[in-house]
Amino acid sequence: MFSLLLDWMRDNQILPQISDTERQALEAGDVWIDGDFFSGRPDFEKILKENYDKLPQNEQDFLDGPVEELLRLCDTYKLSRQRKVPDEVMQFLAKNGFFAMQIDKEYGGMPFSTLGKSSVMAKITPYSGILSALVVIPNSLGAAELLHHYGTEEQKKYYLPKLASGEFIPCFGLTEPTAGSDAASIKADGEVFRDEDGEIKFRLNFRKRYITLAPISNLISLAVRLRDPDNLLGKGEDVGITVVLIEKGVAGLHIGDHHEPIGDAFPNGPIVGRDVVVPATDILGGIDYAGKGWKMLMESLAGGRMVSLPASAIGSMSVAASAMGAYSMVRQQFGIPIGKMDGISAKVGKVAALSYMFEGARVFGCSALDAGIQPPVASAIMKAWSTEVTRECGIDAMDVLAGAAVMQGPNNVVGRNYCSAPVAITVEGANIMTRTLMVFGQGATRCHPYAYKVVQAVESNDVSGFRSNLLGWIWQFVSGFLMTLLRGVTRGHFTVSIPDVAPETRHWYRRLGWAASRFGLMTNLAMFLISGKLKSRGNLTGRYADAVAWMLLTVSALRRYEAEGRRREDLPLLDYACQHAMAQVQTAFEGIYENFGGPMGFILRTVGRWWLMINPLAHHPSDAQSAAAAATVQKLDEQYLRLNKGNYLPAESEPGFGRLLKAFRLTGEADPLRELIRKAQYSKQLPRGNTDDLAELAAEKGVISETQKARLIEARVAGLEAIEVDVFTAEEFYGTAPASSLTASGDGGQSR
Repeated sequence: MFSLLLDWMRDNQILPQISDTERQALEAGDVWIDGDFFSGRPDFEKILKENYDKLPQNEQDFLDGPVEELLRLCDTYKLSRQRKVPDEVMQFLAKNGFFAMQIDKEYGGMPFSTLGKSSVMAKITPYSGILSALVVIPNSLGAAELLHHYGTEEQKKYYLPKLASGEFIPCFGLTEPTAGSDAASIKADGEVFRDEDGEIKFRLNFRKRYITLAPISNLISLAVRLRDPDNLLGKGEDVGITVVLIEKGVAGLHIGDHHEPIGDAFPNGPIVGRDVVVPATDILGGIDYAGKGWKMLMESLAGGRMVSLPASAIGSMSVAASAMGAYSMVRQQFGIPIGKMDGISAKVGKVAALSYMFEGARVFGCSALDAGIQPPVASAIMKAWSTEVTRECGIDAMDVLAGAAVMQGPNNVVGRNYCSAPVAITVEGANIMTRTLMVFGQGATRCHPYAYKVVQAVESNDVSGFRSNLLGWIWQFVSGFLMTLLRGVTRGHFTVSIPDVAPETRHWYRRLGWAASRFGLMTNLAMFLISGKLKSRGNLTGRYADAVAWMLLTVSALRRYEAEGRRREDLPLLDYACQHAMAQVQTAFEGIYENFGGPMGFILRTVGRWWLMINPLAHHPSDAQSAAAAATVQKLDEQYLRLNKGNYLPAESEPGFGRLLKAFRLTGEADPLRELIRKAQYSKQLPRGNTDDLAELAAEKGVISETQKARLIEARVAGLEAIEVDVFTAEEFYGTAPASSLTASGDGGQSR
């Protein structure tokens, strides 16, 4: 019977059809905690035992030392205007190992943990996208990483020391006009031939674009599709995607032109090659790796998507939360700080809480990589959702800082990051594709406990394996249906095993278990009833991706809370984040039920939607939760500084965030004095009016001392300076002034 069923499923293409490139992507990397959610049975005790690392002391010292020094060395506004990194900064980067974090010591490197590299990127990116590109590219997917894993010993000895010292500035040539997110469809052509001396060489013709660091790069890792008409390599005529190392200066190579990225115009540009001839030994990894380029890329990206773009995005999100909290208390309207108004506190609280959640996910995910786990589905979730949510938070930051965020200049704290947000959303696979095709498409097959095993059994005609895995799948479906029903009726209380966690968080584990049961059941329904058509149902699979992504983020926030010692002062951030995330899961399920289709879709749209409505997983955060979360970043105290430990907090003498922090500190110190004046107003000792305007009268009447009056005036002056925006002379605005004068200026060219 099972043999006949196997034949029927294969002949009728009941299961998803997997191409060779998809297979290489599926088989790259590992299943991590994402598998718990696809199974519908998360083992929270096991999840909470997964690594959640702290930085080694040497890496923390690097963040507190050279990274801080680098950011103090650079005038980020001037850098954004001039677009060229000064030679002394490049020398500082090289001298202090900023290019060497991916390279072993034996080759002159300064190897960092994945968490360490991520933390460096998270700290630099919000300050300058241009500096970020110079640090991110050499220490992420590119020559150093690929050489580390696949390079020959000769290649390592030659290239790695030069990469570590900054003599080689690398770029990775993958994207083309007709091959973006569908990188496997590259047209770059490499033809194998034998030259007059009998040496095997490649003739390359290609046109790449969007290549970060290309304009200043002198070493290219180039992905080409290799053809071998005479089978000189012994791998057939169509060898496949291959990575070739090319140094700048080779005949036929054109490099150095610029694109102009939105936001910070970091070095980015096209690479064109016309009849570029290189020896076969320039294949990264040697001739044995001819045709293995796609596999190399998929294996590298399996964990790589967890690192640079999430770090860059989450760093920007964290800075936005800190700036919003500070500005909302310094800026006053209608006689009160705007942060006390519900509309403002709702946005501040949201960004602060999501920053807490995503920082937990960043550390949790990087810790998995450092433990040797390469989770492609979790990495894709982190890349797509961190960059997407950061863009959303950037809009919230723009709304709160309003005109101070709209007017550009040295004192604009959040504007450049807001403008740059689409860059991270676009690269390493556009988020639309990642959400609608990759996360659930790959996850449902690879992370499911039985699906891929059944597919493999069908493809290999393994009747025994097919029988055992199909029966296991059917049992999982039946038990999952019962579990979902019971957990739904009891709102997660039934059969959810909760480990020894903080009592105040136990209800979130119950909600997660309940949601995971439903997700596992709905995944099986999709695999059984939609199956091979899932690729064409991107909107539906995108909603599945939303559900699993927000569940993964929720458990990451809970993992952070446990790892950091259950700090009660962080509970408002955790509660808001989990409430928001579970509300997103609820919305995802509503969309799945509404759009599933077929006879089952009718049941889901009617009975199912009614049940979701009367028994929801969660509602959106309340006003009280918003205000409580906002309050965690609206006071310059130990918690604020701890939450900002990974951020660059400039000196108070610096423009932008520096002067805002000064005003934030002084405002907080002056608040008790304002309260004294308010009490005097209530007792009729002082007239009504703005407390700051009454400082002089309050001192005269003995409500405050002269010293306190001076402190109150100092706070008011600092607050007024912090909300000022930059003013440029006509010469500065039109770019005719000397570059050295491009600083924060006010009326008459005086610094404001």
